[in-house]
Amino acid sequence: KVASPAVKGRDLVIAIDAGHGGQDPGAIGRGGTREKDVTLAIARKLAAEINAEDGMKAVLIREGDYFITLGGRTRKARQLGADMFVSIHADSVQNRAVSGASVYVLSLRGASDEAAKWLADSENAADLKGGVSLDESDDVLASVLLDVTQKESISDSVEAADSVLTALRGVGNTHGTPRVRHAGFIVLKSPDIPSMLVETAFISNAADERRLRDASHQARIAAAVRTGVRNYWYDNPPPGSKLAAIVAAQRSGMADAGKAVAGR
Repeated sequence: KVASPAVKGRDLVIAIDAGHGGQDPGAIGRGGTREKDVTLAIARKLAAEINAEDGMKAVLIREGDYFITLGGRTRKARQLGADMFVSIHADSVQNRAVSGASVYVLSLRGASDEAAKWLADSENAADLKGGVSLDESDDVLASVLLDVTQKESISDSVEAADSVLTALRGVGNTHGTPRVRHAGFIVLKSPDIPSMLVETAFISNAADERRLRDASHQARIAAAVRTGVRNYWYDNPPPGSKLAAIVAAQRSGMADAGKAVAGR
C-alpha cells in the first residue's frame, strides 16, 4: 500500500471473521470440504484486498485453525478498534438444490424469514460445539445492550451489507430474495460496530462446494466483498479518517475539472 504523503488521518479498521474453527468445523460438504477451511482462505484473501486499499486496514479475528467463542469474536473486534465487522461463512441446508450467496445483518425483531431464523439458530449453536456452557452463552447475550446506538449501527449495517450483496451478484447467483436478510446472529450483536454476515455460498450444494474449493473463485468472492466495503466507506467516510481526506481530494479534483470544462 502506497499512501500519498499529503493525505493524513487514521486508517479504517475492517475486522474479518472467518467462521468456525478448531473443534468446530462448521458445515461439511459431501466432498469433505469443511466450512472452517473455506472461510479462513477467503478471509485471508479479503484481508489482502482490504490492505491494498489506501485508507483501510484489515485485521483477522481468527488467523489459524482454532476456536473462538461468538462473543469473543466481537470483543476482539472492539479491542482492535474495528470500524466494521465482516463474518465469512459457507453454510449448509437440507435442500441440496439451494445455492448462491446472501448477506445478513442483525435483527432486533426476529428473522426476515424462516430460512434466516433456521440459519441463525444453527450458527448460534457454534459455541456448544466448542464446549462453551449455555450459561456463558446466556451471559454474552445478557451483556449486550440493545439501545439506540445499536439501532443506528444496524441501519449502517444494512447500507453496507446491501453494497456487498450488490457486488457479490457479479460473482455468481445470490440466494432467494434480492435484499439483505435479517436474523438474530449472536456474532453480529455488537452495539457500536456496523456488522454483517456473508454467506458466500452453500457448501451443501455440489456446484457451490466445488467453487468454494477453487482458489480463483475464493479470490473473486474476496474481491467482491472488498468492492462492497470500499463503496460503502467512500460514500460514508468518517470525519478525521485518511479516507475522508482522500474522498475530499477526489471531489475537489472533480469540481476543479468541472469548472475548467465550464470555462472553455
